[in-house]
Amino acid sequence: MAYRLIDLFSGAGGLTLGFTDRRFCGGFESVWSLDFDAAAVETHRANFGPHADCGDIEEWVSSNRPIPAADVVIGGPPCQGFSLLNKRRAGDSRRALWLPFMDVVERSGASMFVIENVAELLKSPECAEIEKHARKLGFDTVKEILLAADYGAAQTRKRTVIIGYKRDMAAPQFPPLPTHAQPNSITNLPVWRTVRDVIADLPAPVGTEIRSTEAPLNLHFGRTPTEKSLKRYKAVPPGGNRFDLQRNAPEITPDCWIRKTSGGTDLFGRLWWDRPSVTIRTEFFKPEKGRYLHPDQDRPITHREAARIMGFPDDFEFVGSKVEIARQIGNAVPPPLAGAIASVVRQVLDGKMRAAA
Repeated sequence: MAYRLIDLFSGAGGLTLGFTDRRFCGGFESVWSLDFDAAAVETHRANFGPHADCGDIEEWVSSNRPIPAADVVIGGPPCQGFSLLNKRRAGDSRRALWLPFMDVVERSGASMFVIENVAELLKSPECAEIEKHARKLGFDTVKEILLAADYGAAQTRKRTVIIGYKRDMAAPQFPPLPTHAQPNSITNLPVWRTVRDVIADLPAPVGTEIRSTEAPLNLHFGRTPTEKSLKRYKAVPPGGNRFDLQRNAPEITPDCWIRKTSGGTDLFGRLWWDRPSVTIRTEFFKPEKGRYLHPDQDRPITHREAARIMGFPDDFEFVGSKVEIARQIGNAVPPPLAGAIASVVRQVLDGKMRAAA
């Protein structure tokens, strides 16, 4: 029997994939998802079926629209900006979006929920408010910051994960046991997956548009950099960044970077072959936004390379424009991390089923 799953703020469905696909966990059936990004909803429908809706969760909940029964509700409700909690302007009726998320948990009859968000959530007042509200609804919670590389994604993305479970259920074994470990760790686990592991087999990209060809090459296209941009790419050595660009080619380094002598070391950075990637964000195709240059080719990574670094299999179908698909990839939960979370949830639900038998 598959457990019924609702995914809110679902995006393309990285969390749903980790829960429903046996390559990651399996044992769950997607029965409903909701997101306000129309292209992401189309991607979700293409992979999981027609039961994805495009809409605003506040409006959906307040208008008493139907919500299916579920065993677990998952999602990444955007948070308010932690320092701004309870400091909204007078008369501002907006609620933190985890509140309608919890309304869906309650109305669906779910016995568990999963909230994932940025690492900073863990120690924020908002996290405490979420836990307090969950207790009022009869849930206990566990929480931790999880590192995607520990669970098979070739990426050092960190996320706070909160799991809620009804008080009459056994506590989850959380955090999930890692499946991979940092190199030189005293363990018999395989080492973290690297950029080389997930993209080295791809040929040079072709063209600058999404192609009508089989995956993985449909999303493996490049850009048309200016001559100056190409010179900048060439000036960044393996593992280098904007400071190397300034040392090697100050005449083509942007003035704003020259004036800014401190700050992030990932800007205009080149990925390493033999390490996991940094966090993939929504504008990974722009090297000025982060460490997104290919390890040895003078170009930013492609959409397919970013999707593989996230842990999406090539047979996952993305729908939308280039920018829309990039946003879906960068906003997703890496499916291998989602699968590790799902295994914890499934263990608790299996225990509940055995106890009821």
